[in-house]
Amino acid sequence: MSDSYFVHPRALCESSNIGDGTRIWAFAHVLPGAKIGADANICDHTFVENDVTIGDRVTLKCGVYVWDGIDLEDDVFVGPNATFTNDPFPRSKQYLDEWPRTCVEKGASIGANATILPGIRIGANAMVGAGAVVTKDVPANAVVVGNPARIVRYTES
Repeated sequence: MSDSYFVHPRALCESSNIGDGTRIWAFAHVLPGAKIGADANICDHTFVENDVTIGDRVTLKCGVYVWDGIDLEDDVFVGPNATFTNDPFPRSKQYLDEWPRTCVEKGASIGANATILPGIRIGANAMVGAGAVVTKDVPANAVVVGNPARIVRYTES
């Protein structure tokens, strides 16, 4: 472990690619291939798989699992128990050769309990409302809510 970032004694961080000032809290598990930027906050009871990139100043609230194929750009906020998926047709013991890429662009926010389907792009500064089910790409600055998620307005920035 490096002195440049914090890992709680009850967390398991197997990656050495962690940015300065990042905090990884109790009962989080970060796999060896994960890349996490500077000043990120990885809260309790989170999981970060191998083929994942998490940018600078990202917040993952409690209960968030970030699976292979997911990229979170700088300044992204992911609310408690938001759910990412990475397999469009999951079957037990049947694995994809390559994961669809899901990207949450710079400054976007995802509300608590939202569900993000695989291969989705959430645009810069977009806002996904709590409990929304995102089934298609979200444009930059859009605010989406509901199931399926629909645009209700746009943000100023």
